[in-house]
Amino acid sequence: MTRAPLALLLAVVALALLAGPAAARPTVGIADHNVSTFADPSYRALGVRIARLVIPYDAVLNGGWERDQVDAWMAAAATAGVEPMVAFNHSRTAGRVPTVAEYRRHIQAFHARYPQVRVITPWNEANYKTQPTAKDPRLAAEFYNQTLSVFPGARIVAADVLDQDDVLTWLRTFRTYAYQHPQLWGLHNYNDVNLFRPAATSVTASVLRYLPGEVWLTETGGIVNSPRFPYDPDRAARAVAHTFTLAEAFPRITRVYIYNWLGVASRTQWDAGLVDADGRPRPALDVVQRYVHRP
Repeated sequence: MTRAPLALLLAVVALALLAGPAAARPTVGIADHNVSTFADPSYRALGVRIARLVIPYDAVLNGGWERDQVDAWMAAAATAGVEPMVAFNHSRTAGRVPTVAEYRRHIQAFHARYPQVRVITPWNEANYKTQPTAKDPRLAAEFYNQTLSVFPGARIVAADVLDQDDVLTWLRTFRTYAYQHPQLWGLHNYNDVNLFRPAATSVTASVLRYLPGEVWLTETGGIVNSPRFPYDPDRAARAVAHTFTLAEAFPRITRVYIYNWLGVASRTQWDAGLVDADGRPRPALDVVQRYVHRP
């Protein structure tokens, strides 16, 4: 896409935002693991107050550089005045799937070290094929059940799922084994967003029809580069605009975490950064700025 069509797109977005009475808007944050993000002037100008971090479930007890990274991110988030949400993920030790007892021991260690974290996702993108919970939603539910007692008073995102075709089947099993009828859920609607699906026929709509309570888009945004989507920052900007269109179509979506801030230098890697690897803003950042700062 040339600069002229992109400028026209942004103008249309701006006019749409100004037209008519203001719709209910979700709170917007950034999901990114880079400590440098918090010091980036463009990030600071954005003024967001929520952030999401994905860490190996065993990072604290493993110690070393993994725990050091989490320490640094937590300190930077506190300095920036940002509320952290932490999503636990598979271990970096290949093939390591925790038992429920092991999982509980590790998240207890996390809670003891970072008691300030009051928003927790028991397992990141739990239905995706790379996760040990993809074919075992009961295990994901058991991990969720453990968080209820380990993090009393915290907000727990019960199931954090990708908008793939079998998501409702996976969620049905999860809900069978989850305690206390969860009322907060996480959705990664990359497919809906980047395929520009209309709200009415989106997987997002199907998930919201099925689940009770609030739904957060805990990871979403425009894919700049992937095997499925060739490098195109302007197309990614349109996808970010569609993210907000979908979110506003459903009042029960109350938070949106855009993934991610910092892009990568290589065009052979998956990339959804709002800025280039060298920090230069991409068109998608302009879309986020306009949305966050609209009156």
